[in-house]
Amino acid sequence: MRLLVLGAGVSGMAVCRLARAQGHSVTIYDESPVEPGRIIGMGAGVVTGAWDAGLLDGVDLVVASPGFPERSLPIVETLESGVPVWSEIEYSWRALGGRPVVAVTGTNGKTTVTALCARMLEESGIRAVAVGNIGTPLADAADGDWEVAVVEVSSFQLRFVDRFHPVAAALLNVAEDHLDWHGTPQAYAAAKARIFERQGEDDLLVYDADDEGASDLVRSARSVLHPVSASHLPEGGSGVEGRRLHLPGFSVPLEDLGSADPAHIVDMAAAAVLALDRGAVPEGVESVLRSFRPGSHRRQVVATIGGVDYVDDSKATNPHAALAAIAAYPSVVLIAGGLAKGLDLRPLARAANVKAVVGIGTAGPDLVAEAGERGHLAGTLDEAVRVASRLAEPGDTVLLAPGAASFDQFQSYAARGEAFAEAVARLDKEELRS
Repeated sequence: MRLLVLGAGVSGMAVCRLARAQGHSVTIYDESPVEPGRIIGMGAGVVTGAWDAGLLDGVDLVVASPGFPERSLPIVETLESGVPVWSEIEYSWRALGGRPVVAVTGTNGKTTVTALCARMLEESGIRAVAVGNIGTPLADAADGDWEVAVVEVSSFQLRFVDRFHPVAAALLNVAEDHLDWHGTPQAYAAAKARIFERQGEDDLLVYDADDEGASDLVRSARSVLHPVSASHLPEGGSGVEGRRLHLPGFSVPLEDLGSADPAHIVDMAAAAVLALDRGAVPEGVESVLRSFRPGSHRRQVVATIGGVDYVDDSKATNPHAALAAIAAYPSVVLIAGGLAKGLDLRPLARAANVKAVVGIGTAGPDLVAEAGERGHLAGTLDEAVRVASRLAEPGDTVLLAPGAASFDQFQSYAARGEAFAEAVARLDKEELRS
């Protein structure tokens, strides 16, 4: 079989390795130059520069990386030619030999749930791997010694699946995101729904009962539905009641959980339900729930200065995540903005508990205009922290929840979060000197 792999990034190179190991012919296309050292010994051809539809001649399958939006010329012309387009997830899943896959998607929380579920399985004596959008491509784990693969899947990856069939899946939440890639909210939601497209009556589908987008989408599923909630105990599901998190077969006091944040409780519950379905034991699950700590740049208190908490939630890269973060604090001086990806960030400025908005990045001016007298524009994140500190009073939270991508000013959301922490640390030193 002849494959054309679109993209020489992490997933594209993983597909190339797997396909060559299977004996297939592979050509990699990437608009940008590819370092020769990355492909030496792989036995694959490489084409760079402007796209040429002639690359499709004689090709049996195109495997597309997330860097190619569905409206990009290579994808459009491939679909018009009749050549099948798969994502790395689809291609790799077919190489697993029927071993079970747990899949996790959602606008927010995917990485946390994927990592927690894999840890719960491991703590229960089950060999598990956390792969996919979380970091390691599924292709690189195809020949691994594991019993269950927990796969984080993005809307980009789900857009081009065909037979991908997870025996258990989570659709955590669905809100507008990545419209620059999908084009419309409907196309984005349709891609997310493909996680349960091949599921049947014996398969499990977990979702957040408090999320309107997820609750609406799962109505078309044939799967066994299991709602989870941080606000109540939904019928036939798992959730909070009587200061305990109730899960299938047991419950855990809320004060014993690693986080009291409602978003984290939903993530923990979803991971637990998935893990228990795949054979995890209550002791293993509870151990992980107790030791859980939020990942970096996810609502981390980096300092408390003059009675004001400074919280880094740089991972809130869309309005849905930012609004959830804002709701977690009673009085917020919000630092927000960045690369909006076609999304409307103005609702952040209208959130009831936002007392002031400091706008940054390309979306900053729109946020400031929406906030009116409560809005302040900052050219840099360091300036934003200083402006926010002047606006905040004891009991307030200065919250970095951008609601947007970081690439207009930073290399990643992590770099943005680190810059925030550094700016707060400088402010703290100045306060100590004064």
